[in-house]
Amino acid sequence: MFKPSVSVVSLASFLFLAAPLAAQPVDSIGVRAQGMGGAFTAVADDATATWWNPAGMAGGAYFNALLEFGTNREPPTDGDDLILRPAARADTRSLAVAFPSLGLSYYHLRVSDRRPQISTGTAAGVRQEGGAAEVRLRSLVLNQFGASVGQSLGSHLVVATTVKLVYGGAVSQVQPAAGGSLDAATELDPSGETHSGLDIGAMAALGRVRLGVMVRNVTEPEFGDGADVFTLRRQARAGVAVTTGSRGVIGTATVAVDADLTTTSTVLGDERRVAVGGELWTPGRVIGVRAGTNISTLSDRRLAFSGGVSATLKRGLYADGEFTGGTDNGRRGWGVGLRVTF
Repeated sequence: MFKPSVSVVSLASFLFLAAPLAAQPVDSIGVRAQGMGGAFTAVADDATATWWNPAGMAGGAYFNALLEFGTNREPPTDGDDLILRPAARADTRSLAVAFPSLGLSYYHLRVSDRRPQISTGTAAGVRQEGGAAEVRLRSLVLNQFGASVGQSLGSHLVVATTVKLVYGGAVSQVQPAAGGSLDAATELDPSGETHSGLDIGAMAALGRVRLGVMVRNVTEPEFGDGADVFTLRRQARAGVAVTTGSRGVIGTATVAVDADLTTTSTVLGDERRVAVGGELWTPGRVIGVRAGTNISTLSDRRLAFSGGVSATLKRGLYADGEFTGGTDNGRRGWGVGLRVTF
């Protein structure tokens, strides 16, 4: 039986920003989750349950703490032949501590994007003034703290609700294309404002099978005004996992599938994701390896492949890493972290 618990869930699975700002996928958070291709909603058995599904903390370790860093970027560089292409970069920082009955976390997310400036009466994507094209740079920053409470409904189902406090803001600027790099967008410093939000997660355990669902941004908080206004849109994601792990122990073998139940809009196009991933640990839990893939099921079927590894530094202390590649224009990136689990 799961006792009422407190955890922190994150800002949003996808940051569905009001057009024309970019969005950020949920699987940009969590090194283990990204290494499994984003198939983690029904796994969520470490401190990143505070991002993926707070109800999963009931089946996690008795103590888990982590510090993680990650980034992804498309295109990888800013050459002259790429400067008039849409481009985006996301940098994340995560700090989380979790018990089965308590979780505290902080998530920092900066999304920078570059889009060709569109002007009526000119070629789409390019405005010429004295022969020089222009681009619009944007930078969005979100910092979130949160707390969630969970309640068991019978012996197999846990429901958790998260109240979160999000400080965020966005700023945009038009610059000549020659100087309009993603680095320049990242240097823009937006002013922010604070809003509360609400997330709801659920996890059911039926033997070795786990079913999870997460609904983020139930209240859809809105930030900013004018051209830089954005909204954290309501997002839903569901997953199923089969694992050898028991309560409080990450399984030595796990296979999982996730699917978005809603559509999100990004700087590189709309998407709705399906993800498949797995994780395998060697005897003695010395090395863990994972792999996964995810694809957008909409007309532009963008595919990404992920892989990751964990190494035991000493009992209970792990170094985690992941890398994502593939044909998806915006998923290429990496993440690293340190995790303590008992």
